[in-house]
Amino acid sequence: MRSAPPGVAEDCRDRLVEIERCEWRLGEGGDPARLVADFCERFDRPHTGADGSVCGVAVMVSAAAGAAMVGAETGAPSPVPAVPDVALIAYAHGERRARSVGGGFAAGPWRRSWSEADHAKAVAAVQEAIGRGDVYQACVVGHRSAAWAGDPGAAAAALGAVEGAAWGGVVAGEDWMVASGSPECFLRLEEGRASTFPIKGTAPAGAAGRAALVGSVKERAEHVMIVDLERNDLARVAVPGSVAVEGLFTVRRWADLWQAESTVTARVAAGLDLAAVLRAMCPPGSVTGTPKLAMLDLVGRLEPVGRGPAMGALGFFSGGRLGLGLTIRTVAVDARRVHVWAGGGITWRSEPAAEVAEAEAKASGVLRALGRAA
Repeated sequence: MRSAPPGVAEDCRDRLVEIERCEWRLGEGGDPARLVADFCERFDRPHTGADGSVCGVAVMVSAAAGAAMVGAETGAPSPVPAVPDVALIAYAHGERRARSVGGGFAAGPWRRSWSEADHAKAVAAVQEAIGRGDVYQACVVGHRSAAWAGDPGAAAAALGAVEGAAWGGVVAGEDWMVASGSPECFLRLEEGRASTFPIKGTAPAGAAGRAALVGSVKERAEHVMIVDLERNDLARVAVPGSVAVEGLFTVRRWADLWQAESTVTARVAAGLDLAAVLRAMCPPGSVTGTPKLAMLDLVGRLEPVGRGPAMGALGFFSGGRLGLGLTIRTVAVDARRVHVWAGGGITWRSEPAAEVAEAEAKASGVLRALGRAA
């Protein structure tokens, strides 16, 4: 069971003991990037694994918190206000515990925040904005929720077990849980080197789907625009000339989907800390669009509910190293309902019906995983 945040060493997963926590929500004031950096710095110790020693800090940043870091529009209110916009949990190493089996998890019926027709209208509105030159690409995200019963830990385990969930993990509070089965690494920061691995481009798994993805002009153009955005974001904090694309449009599998991933790296300029890197990179480029500020303003007026902890970041800081997964393929659970988000990037070549179908395919993979938890 993935009972720990993504990025925790396997040997530490059963030994985590919470020693301190910080939760922040929109409207509380202050700079969330500074909050994350200062909290992590307080627990920046060499990772020895010894009993009682600090293991690291779980870091969760919502989409809205990422937008707040750069003074952008934060969108509609979150449909799951119990979940904070920033959660920071420091852990020490304790006595090893047996992994619990847990019970089942059931959810349903699902209620959408908008209809497929309204989703298609939002896609068309983005294309109109592209035609005016307001944006070049924008990610449109839908939401659905359902009543639930049983053990939320079973849902987290099922989602983390999906094929390709390299950034699967969980973080929780008194009356909330966020569980991710994400395939995408948003940010690695280690020894002065920053890396991001944007995923953009989706097709059904299988030989035909792979060929369609590799040969799609629309998907490749969408992908390359986001790679350029990430190059620009990293350049804000990079040593001049150090930004590089080390892998472009590599096709990988998540559940029953093919997705295209690239690797963008840079050396961080001297004197810049974690807060500066977060301000440069947040909110994540592959689930926003370009230009970011214009996109956030546009989509904030189109999406009927906020993205909550989805389309943000979840990971772990340990021994001076940070790894954050992008919270796609992610669910949030509060006392009454379970929430799921899914969307996709819109370009001039997009077809509204196809974009709605793509978002549905992504959401369906999450819903099937939750179904297995029953």
